[in-house]
Amino acid sequence: MLNRPRKTSTKLAAVLIGFAVVATPAYAMASPFTPHTDVAHQVMKVQATGLDDPAKKEIAMKIVSSAENSSLDWKAQYKYIEDIDDGRGYTAGIIGFCSGTGDMLDLVKLYKARKPGNVLEKYLPALERVNGTDGHSGLDPNFTRDWKTAANDSVFKAAQDSERDRVYFNPAVSQGKSDGVGTLGQFTYYDAIVMHGDGDDSTSFRNIRKRALAKAKPPSQGGNETTWLNAFLDARVWAMKQEEAHSDTSRVDTAQRVFLRNGNLNLNTPLDWKVYGDSYHIG
Repeated sequence: MLNRPRKTSTKLAAVLIGFAVVATPAYAMASPFTPHTDVAHQVMKVQATGLDDPAKKEIAMKIVSSAENSSLDWKAQYKYIEDIDDGRGYTAGIIGFCSGTGDMLDLVKLYKARKPGNVLEKYLPALERVNGTDGHSGLDPNFTRDWKTAANDSVFKAAQDSERDRVYFNPAVSQGKSDGVGTLGQFTYYDAIVMHGDGDDSTSFRNIRKRALAKAKPPSQGGNETTWLNAFLDARVWAMKQEEAHSDTSRVDTAQRVFLRNGNLNLNTPLDWKVYGDSYHIG
C-alpha cells in the first residue's frame, strides 16, 4: 500500500439520509443493520442504464481504486487498514471506511447483524466511543489484525459491498440520473462522495454540487452536459484544495477531465489516465 492521499471526508450522520429525496424508495430508508440489499439489487438491475450497469460499475471501482489505493485491483482492498494521520482514525476496506466518521461503525454493525459472533463484533463499544475522533482507545493492539482476518470472510466482504453501495454508490448514481447526466457524470459524483462524503460542511458532495449550480445548469434543467460537468469538476477541485490531504487534484485533472475532454460521456473503454503521476489503462 503506497502512502497516497486517500478519502478524508468529514462524513456526518447526514450522509446516511442526505439523498432520501432522490434515492429509489425501495432502499433509500432501509436500515443499515438489516439485510436490505436484495431489494436494492433488484431495483438497480431494472434501472441499470448508466454507472450501475455491472460492467461500468467495475470500471468505476477500478478508477477509484487507482486514486485511493494506487492499484486497479480494488478487490484486494477488503483487508486494507491503517491510520493515515488525517484525524479520522483508522481508514479501511474497499472505500476507506473510517473509525472516526461513523461509516466503519455502521459496517461492523451490519456485519454483526449478518454474522453474530464474528471477530469484529467485540470492538463495537470501542467504535462507538471513538466515533467522531481520531482515537484508537479499545481498538489497539489487535483491531487491525482482526480486520484482516474478517476480510477473508465472504460475509464481511459482502457487508463492505453493501455499505459502499448504500452510502456512496447508489446515492451518487441516483443524483446523477436525476440531474440527467450519463455514466461519466455519475462517476464524477461517485468519486466526489467517496472522497468528501455528504455532510453539511462546505466541501461535502451536496455543497460541491450547490457551488456548481451557481455556474451552470445540469441537463435536467436545460443545461449542456459537458458544461455542467466542467462546472462540477471546477467546484470539486476547489473543495479538494481546501484540505492539504486533497491538494493533489490529479484524480480530476489527469483522469476525469481527460475523459470529459475526449467526449467520453459514456465512460467507454479503452481508458487511459494518470493519478499522482502513475499511468493506468483499462482496455
